[in-house]
Amino acid sequence: MSKDDHKTDFDQWLGEEFARTGEFTALAVLVEIGETSVTLLRSTFFNVIGDEVTWSEMTVLFAGAGAAWDGASFFPVVGSDGGPLDNVTARLRLRDVEARLADDRLVLNEGHFFDKWGRRLQIEEVQLQ
Repeated sequence: MSKDDHKTDFDQWLGEEFARTGEFTALAVLVEIGETSVTLLRSTFFNVIGDEVTWSEMTVLFAGAGAAWDGASFFPVVGSDGGPLDNVTARLRLRDVEARLADDRLVLNEGHFFDKWGRRLQIEEVQLQ
């Protein structure tokens, strides 16, 4: 069995995104997923300078968030001249994503959304009766 046989959807996405854009900043949002709700828990940003990070390493990082999370959505962004954003710009862009998510959880689908096992997710609108 090769190492590729154990890749999660996240691992595949990260490799493809890095190959496509080179270095970038990832805006990340952790959520709790209920039967008919999605609750925003925590957010952060980090610079991606290679594709070596695995989903299992990412979950170790997120364990320090202090919240039980069920999903994470990643929004890759690059600076105007390519490459990662500076910290001030990254914080501003993250606040923008947070504000949009506060209004509409479907914005999670604009990012790359994964469950706690690194499998792709998509939020669907639910009509409550």
